[in-house]
Amino acid sequence: MNIRVVFMGTPVFATAVLKTLIEENYDVVAVVTQPDKPIGRDQKMMPTPIKTLASAFGIPVLQPLKVKEAVDDILEFQPEMIVTCAYGQMLPKRLLETPPLGCINVHASLLPKYRGGAPIHKAVIDGEKKTGISLMKMAVKMDAGPVFAQREVLIGEDDTTEIVHDRLMDCASICIKEDLRQVFEGKADFREQDESQVTFAYNITSEDEKIDFSKSGRMIYNQIRGLISWPVSHFIIDKKKCKIHQARFVEGKHSHKVPVFVGFDQDSMILAVNDGWIYIQQLQLEGKKKTIAADFYHGIGKTWIGKEVEV
Repeated sequence: MNIRVVFMGTPVFATAVLKTLIEENYDVVAVVTQPDKPIGRDQKMMPTPIKTLASAFGIPVLQPLKVKEAVDDILEFQPEMIVTCAYGQMLPKRLLETPPLGCINVHASLLPKYRGGAPIHKAVIDGEKKTGISLMKMAVKMDAGPVFAQREVLIGEDDTTEIVHDRLMDCASICIKEDLRQVFEGKADFREQDESQVTFAYNITSEDEKIDFSKSGRMIYNQIRGLISWPVSHFIIDKKKCKIHQARFVEGKHSHKVPVFVGFDQDSMILAVNDGWIYIQQLQLEGKKKTIAADFYHGIGKTWIGKEVEV
């Protein structure tokens, strides 16, 4: 392409974009990503997925703690275009305005819905039937710039965030291959977002992880699948957290006081909720390893039958 690009991104999701830029022969002159972080019990410093990928291709990597303090360092690479995807910091105005082809953001929602850092989680939690990828020209305001390309991705009623995440990575790759060229070919039709339709998807908090049993069974199930495989929803029983790693929902009427465990069926601990049952197939009690429900039931699980969950 002979287009000098600085790419800015951090998590696994962003690797689909960087990899495709490289495969499509964009001249990726540098990568900017978040600083290494300590991971696990031994707090070993680990590079971001984007740093790992960039290093494998010999691309220079910058990891400023605050991007506003690294503007000069980034612009030394003389990018014609900056492409971002899930970088994790707001870009200062000077960085946005300097590249002649602008700063293009790859966002995992159908803007103006779900601006913010957790658009995939929020779409699944809200029970959306579709989401997608938006390519937009960045503005100082978060995810508020004009959009020039969008592609849709369907969300099945049992899809988890993990499944939708991977589907969107594939979609983002297609957008880079087929839509990004509109910018340097002068064909991009930038359309301002309808501010009356804006919704937000802020980063998931610890409070979002606790299951709200006052909601309908379908909404509870959406919360559970919306937090798989990270950060994982939980309930409290016997004053301990229990995470749900895999489950399904069966709608129906019953007379149980909810939420309460009512039995075990082949591969699932059965939790009665409003207008139905959550069949829990994989779970993890606080301080224990993740386990399948069958093994759990033949241990402590038997004592849970008839026991109510904290609300």
